[in-house]
Amino acid sequence: MQLLTPELVLSAYSIGLFPMANDRDDPTIHWIDPLHRGVLPLDRFHVPRSLRKTIRRGRFELSVNRDFPAVIAACAEATPDRPRTWLNDDIIRLYVDLHRRGHAHSIETWEAGRLVGGLYGLALGGAFCGESMFSRATDASKVALVELVARLRIGGFVLLDTQFVNDHLAQFGIEEITRSAYKARLKKALTIDASLPVNPGSFAAVLVGRASAADDS
Repeated sequence: MQLLTPELVLSAYSIGLFPMANDRDDPTIHWIDPLHRGVLPLDRFHVPRSLRKTIRRGRFELSVNRDFPAVIAACAEATPDRPRTWLNDDIIRLYVDLHRRGHAHSIETWEAGRLVGGLYGLALGGAFCGESMFSRATDASKVALVELVARLRIGGFVLLDTQFVNDHLAQFGIEEITRSAYKARLKKALTIDASLPVNPGSFAAVLVGRASAADDS
């Protein structure tokens, strides 16, 4: 098996490929190039009304890159709703290395000092490739996603890749596009010089604060 390196993975992502394992304990890694791709439009991202209220109440503390290894480890854990995961030891090692080099980022959600949710992904130019998320408290991963989108918009990103479409992301306005359409968007996004803001504070609160009061009635 070819040894995965950060350079190889960055090159693969730049042409639309990403690595996956069949199971947490399976050492085999496959390169995935789906016929259809899930993307979340940053300019039309929808925040459900109930989630806006949760964010405005400030139930969670949010951070960026505070504990990337803990986030990816939590994403790799089996749960009753997700008994199998695609993250094996080699992929985890790889993304931690990419994080240390400044390419991979995490959003963390905290409650009473405890990590209760989060997500991570890879930034390339103006594209952010979302990889996985986890939640140990109601709405924790959803709030992390809103925080990510708010920061991507401020940072100049134009593409948020979710790899696949699922019911969980449907509420945010996910779109399914063809492989060729995705690669065209990716090629354009790679020419953009974007940067994920990492300073403290809740950007999500600013984003949802722009919604009209009528939306919550």
